[in-house]
Amino acid sequence: MNTDLPQELREIANFQSGVVTRTQTLAAGISDRVVSALVRRGRWQRLYPGVYAAFSGQVSREAVLWAAVLRAGPGAALSHKTAAELWGLSTEMSSPIHLTIPIGRRVGKTPGLAVHLSANVAIHPTQSPPRIRLEETVIDLWEAAPSLDNAVGWVTSAIGRRLTTQDKLRRAMEARKRVCWRSQLAELLSPDSAGIHSVLEYRYVRDVERPHRFPAGRRQAAVRRNGRAEYRDTLYEDYQTVVELDGRVAHPGDSRWNDIRRDNAAVTAGLATLRYGWRDVTITPCAIAAEIADALARRGYDGARPCSPTCPVSRSLGRPSGVAQRA
Repeated sequence: MNTDLPQELREIANFQSGVVTRTQTLAAGISDRVVSALVRRGRWQRLYPGVYAAFSGQVSREAVLWAAVLRAGPGAALSHKTAAELWGLSTEMSSPIHLTIPIGRRVGKTPGLAVHLSANVAIHPTQSPPRIRLEETVIDLWEAAPSLDNAVGWVTSAIGRRLTTQDKLRRAMEARKRVCWRSQLAELLSPDSAGIHSVLEYRYVRDVERPHRFPAGRRQAAVRRNGRAEYRDTLYEDYQTVVELDGRVAHPGDSRWNDIRRDNAAVTAGLATLRYGWRDVTITPCAIAAEIADALARRGYDGARPCSPTCPVSRSLGRPSGVAQRA
């Protein structure tokens, strides 16, 4: 960074990852003519109209993000997928850079920037560069998702990574007058859904467990084996039955053997373990429900019910297909 800058502007540049605006340079007594000369000589770099990197060489990601915020102007903050990147909710570097600004303000169309408007820009008070609060970011991503599965993925990822909690997300949801898929989000953030850490687990509860009247399973149930904690995706403790869910297309490395060892340990502990993948839960939920209902019934549970007259759970309960028992 140029050490010849006036001290006040140097402090601002240091805070903003080396990026300054035309307004800031003029306030520090540096004219447009001087700035143009610095850019022309390669000592500074023009990142956006009126926004400069006060140094030569490679521009860091943080400097790029600061430049975007400064280009968007007062009250702007990084949001949506860009905020998700900063909060550790996504490992991808977002492109375009997403920003939210107050309603009533306008930003000229700028390549590489996606600008959103909000009546209440919930900027985190201490994080730098400025960004929308984590819980508001999750709700923004839920709203912008192209599908319900995609929306659920943002919520379960935030909770599963322990970046936030159901309670905090529920308060963020309740503060908004309008939220798409509101009933599904409220259900996902209810105490009954605690421990759902993936889209597949959500689909299992929604399409397998609840429609077929299984007992409420314990999610991410902790057990100890060889002095180490392990977690069962869904444990029906009273009926000594475990359901493990695997959303991966294939097991990388030797993780398949880790799953086998975990299943074997469950058997030796007296637990029946049933393992299902994405296709099982999403394409044939009633078929796997019939298997689970049978396993539960063998251990004393008699509350399972078919979800429709043709549901195969009827057969596991000893009734002919097409005859659903009344609730």
